[in-house]
Amino acid sequence: MRKIRCDYRCLLLIAAVVAFFYIQMRLFATQSEYADRLAVALESENHCTSQSRLLIDQISIHQSNIVSLQEQNRRQAEECRQLKALLDDLERKGVRKVVDKAQVPVAAVVIMACNRADYLQRTIESILKYQSSVASKYPLFVSQDGSDPNVRSKAMSYDQLMYIQHLDSEPVQTERPGELIAYYKIARHYKWAMDQLFYKHNFSRVIILEDDMEIAPDFFDYFEAAAALLEKDKSIMAVSSWNDNGQKQFVHDPYELYRSDFFPGLGWMLTKSIWDELSPKWPKAYWDDWLRLKENHKGRQFIRPEVCRTYNFGEHGSSLGQFFQQYLQPIKLNNVKVDWKAKDLSYLTKDNYTKHFADIVRKAKPVHGTDAVLKAYNIEGDVRIQYRDQPDFEWIAHQFGIFEEWKDGIPRTSFKGVVVFRYHTTRRIFLVGPESLRQLGIEDA
Repeated sequence: MRKIRCDYRCLLLIAAVVAFFYIQMRLFATQSEYADRLAVALESENHCTSQSRLLIDQISIHQSNIVSLQEQNRRQAEECRQLKALLDDLERKGVRKVVDKAQVPVAAVVIMACNRADYLQRTIESILKYQSSVASKYPLFVSQDGSDPNVRSKAMSYDQLMYIQHLDSEPVQTERPGELIAYYKIARHYKWAMDQLFYKHNFSRVIILEDDMEIAPDFFDYFEAAAALLEKDKSIMAVSSWNDNGQKQFVHDPYELYRSDFFPGLGWMLTKSIWDELSPKWPKAYWDDWLRLKENHKGRQFIRPEVCRTYNFGEHGSSLGQFFQQYLQPIKLNNVKVDWKAKDLSYLTKDNYTKHFADIVRKAKPVHGTDAVLKAYNIEGDVRIQYRDQPDFEWIAHQFGIFEEWKDGIPRTSFKGVVVFRYHTTRRIFLVGPESLRQLGIEDA
C-alpha cells in the first residue's frame, strides 16, 4: 500500500515537473515572440521617426521654396506692373503721335486683325492712300487679337498708326455643338477694342474696318458728312460704307444714300453714346446678327450708300469664304471723288426720309404676275414689285440674283420692307412688302 502511494506521489511529482518545464518553455517562447515583435516595433518606430524627420526636412525645403516662389512672384508682379505702366506710357505717347491736339478727331479708325499679315498690309496701304491728308481727323489703329508675330511686326512697321493688342487666355465655351470658336473670339475682340477706344482713349466716334478691306477715295469725306447726321438724328444707330446688294449689276449712282432697317456692317461708324448702350450686353458671339435683332436696334436705322465705300477681298477667313464668289467679289467699289461737304443730306433725317423715299416708290410702275421679273426687264424707268411674304420675297430675289436673306423679319438692305436696287441700267427695282405702302403713306397703289 505504501509502495502504491509512493508511486502515485512520484507520478504527480513528475507530472508537475513536466508541467513546469512546459510552462517555462511556453513562457520563454512567448517572451521570445514578444521580444521579436518589440524589436520589429522598435525598428518600425525608428523607421517612422526617420521618415518623419525626412518629411519634416522636405516640408522645410518646400516651405523655403514656397517663400522663394512667393518672393519671385512678387518681384515678377512688380516687374509686370512697371512694364504695364511703361506700355501704357508708350501707348499714350503713340496715341499723341497719331492724334493732333489742335484737331478734334472726327473718329478713330480701327482695323480689326488677327493672323493675316498679307491681308493687313493690303488694307493698311489702301487706307493710308487716302488717310494721310486727313490723319489728324482720323487717327488710325490696328487692334490685333492674339499674338501672331507676323501681324504684330507688320502693324508696328507703320509709323502712321497705333498698334494695340488683345490677349485673351480664357477658354471659349460654345453654346451649341459644332460652332466655330472663331466667332466667339471675334466678339470678345470687338468688345475689348471698342472699350479701349471709347473709354481708355476717349474718342467720341469709331469707324470699324476689318483686315481684308480696301476703301474708296471719298471714304473719309463720306464719314465726316455722316458724323453730322449721327449727332443730329438719334434715330440713326450707325453709318455704314457697305451695301449688301452693291454688286456691279445692281448699282449706279455714287451720290445716292439710303436709310435701312437692316444693319449692314463691313466698314461702319458708331458713337460713344451707342457703345455705352451696347457694351454692357455685348453678345458672346455673332455680334453682327445680334445687332440686327429688333430688341437691340430698337427701331433705329442705319445709313448706307448705293455704291460701296469699302471692298471686301477676304476670300479666306473665319467665314470660310462664305458667299465670296457670288456676293463679295462682284462688289463695285466707288471710284468717284464725291464732294460730300457740298451735299445736302437733310433728306436722310427721320422727319424727311419717309416722304422722300415714298415719293420715289410711288413713281415706280407696279408690275404683277409670275413673270414680273421678265416684265421689269422690258420696262423703261423704275419698277415696283410686291411680294406676299418671306418665301415669295426669296423667290423673287433669287430671280434677280440679290440677297435673299432675312434677319428677325427684315430683308437685307430694306427700309420699311422695301428693297431697292438697280437692274443692269439706271432703272430701279423696288421689292415692296405687304405692309410697305401703308407704312410709307402711299394710298394710291
